[in-house]
Amino acid sequence: MHTEVCPVEAVDDDLRAQLLACWTDVSNAGGSVGFVPPVTEEEVTPYLDAVVERVERGHELFAVLRVDGQFAGFAVLSLSVSPLRRHWATVLRVQVRPERQGRGLGRVLVSGVHAIARDRGLEFLHLTVRGGTGLEAFYASFGYREFGRMPGAVRVAPGDDRDELHLTCRL
Repeated sequence: MHTEVCPVEAVDDDLRAQLLACWTDVSNAGGSVGFVPPVTEEEVTPYLDAVVERVERGHELFAVLRVDGQFAGFAVLSLSVSPLRRHWATVLRVQVRPERQGRGLGRVLVSGVHAIARDRGLEFLHLTVRGGTGLEAFYASFGYREFGRMPGAVRVAPGDDRDELHLTCRL
């Protein structure tokens, strides 16, 4: 199995369709990527389009995971526009297609995001995780540490509010 994670700064129609299908499928499989199931492509589209617009403006980029040349997942690297924080970036929407999960590809994707960040001269990364998912342990294995949380910031259902945990990593 050959894996690669590549930075993408221009999105064509084919890649856009793959990104949209992945984001929708991961959301419907219960992934913590901004939605709760059920969600449709029509609901995800405006959020994807907003990311694509920021990518086109140079404020973000996609880190695309491919396995044997086939699209398998992605993450978003959101670059700081502040001259005082150009050594920092935020990692968003880390996701591997549901049928490819459980094979270590999330580790490949995060390692690839780190490599892309280092290649761009970044020194620190920030990300958030939804409380109650156990994802903080996964990210801790890459050196991320919690530095704060927003109690009840994520409402996944009426009466089910989750903390949003803020994590950072020095590259």
